[in-house]
Amino acid sequence: MAHSPKITIIGAGGFVFPFRLIGDLLSFPALRGATLSLMDLDAGRLDRVATAARELVDHHGLPTVVEQTTDRRAALADADFVIITFQVGGVESYRHDVEIPRRYGVDQTVGDTVGPGGVFRFLRSVRAYQDIAADALEVCPDAQFINYANPMAMATAYLNALGLRTVGLCHSVQGTTRMLARTLGVPYDEVSYRCAGINHQAWILDFRRGTEDLYPRLRQVMAERHVRGRAAADLLADDGDHSDAALAASTYEGGNEQVRTTLMNHFGYFETESSHHASEYVPWFRKDPATTLEYLPERWDYYEICSSHDEQGDVDEQLERLKADLSPSVEYGASIVNAVVTGVPAVVYGNVPNAGQVITNLPDDACVEVACLVDANGVQPTSFGDLPPQLAAINRTNVNVQTLAVRAVLTGDVEHVHHAVALDPLTSAHCTLEQIRSMTDELLEAHAALLPAALRPASASDAAASSGADRDPVLAH
Repeated sequence: MAHSPKITIIGAGGFVFPFRLIGDLLSFPALRGATLSLMDLDAGRLDRVATAARELVDHHGLPTVVEQTTDRRAALADADFVIITFQVGGVESYRHDVEIPRRYGVDQTVGDTVGPGGVFRFLRSVRAYQDIAADALEVCPDAQFINYANPMAMATAYLNALGLRTVGLCHSVQGTTRMLARTLGVPYDEVSYRCAGINHQAWILDFRRGTEDLYPRLRQVMAERHVRGRAAADLLADDGDHSDAALAASTYEGGNEQVRTTLMNHFGYFETESSHHASEYVPWFRKDPATTLEYLPERWDYYEICSSHDEQGDVDEQLERLKADLSPSVEYGASIVNAVVTGVPAVVYGNVPNAGQVITNLPDDACVEVACLVDANGVQPTSFGDLPPQLAAINRTNVNVQTLAVRAVLTGDVEHVHHAVALDPLTSAHCTLEQIRSMTDELLEAHAALLPAALRPASASDAAASSGADRDPVLAH
């Protein structure tokens, strides 16, 4: 790239994650001459992050320009890279995602990927994505978009459908492979692996140290350590921030992995997202409170974590750490920007459209997670071929939910929202179709003000039309 890049972060005022991404970008020498355009609709939150970013730049004596604005179009103008890192509706909307399904017996400990929580987190973000795309296609049509917003597969698929060149990024592959290496006592830089699937449900298909296949030992160690009904002790607490490499087993990952170990025992391979997450994507582990406790002896509840964050304190702590050591986290975003700017190749695991069959036994309209080569030509997914058939079968149960939710938005057919929730494995394990329809109707009412007009209940659409709500900006956070 012949010029200094403009890197725009939409949702820059969010909980500590956007600021950690800024630290990642500044850790690469080739990116220190960039312009960082920080955009958020909440001016107070934005100012907190922008102030910390300028303090970090000044501390290290960098030439980086830090801009802040609440004007989305201005932030996007002439951007080379756009990073999306927001959720629409904030904790209050998230509360509906988890509390309404719980009344029907559907207990989501995360609720941001599939299921009723994932579907509605996506649907209430659609208007924001549409507004971003409308501006971007005019003022930065060639920008590389990097999506960090969940639900990853739905959001990334939809952003690409809107015409934005988008890769979706997560830290589950990096976190899981590090956890497995740590569990086996193998230095991470000596490990090689191959992975593919969908976000939060990809599969470690090879795990090696040189020519040694580590899977036989992994199966033995995990089976001995993670036994149904037996809780681990002396685990590190977890605050929901998983961008840095973990030092030891925690309440989130590595401590109680009965769910993922059971999946490996029955289907042959280890999954890439924590047992808490993984338990939501299949019908077997959250049948009732007693069964859930056998597989997950200590509850990890992301809604409760999000509700209790000290946002200023979190940014202050991260700032001091980055002043002392400006080194990158395990996140891939800055590596992508650096590889495109410098032409020095990098390999990341990214979420991309399966069009052209990147994974040949998953549907064309799926969004898949595979290894991608990144260089001056951009993000280039590698062709994987077939997953083991039992793994593809599990993935398809989640792809059904994801593609129907996206189709609901593309067609304006609210029935596809009902179809998506009804086909969720956890929901269908607990509810009748009549109960699922009632629950989905409640969620449509609860989120009506943030939904696309075509998907709102009739009463909410009439109210929005009379109040002019359709013309108001969609609030991020």
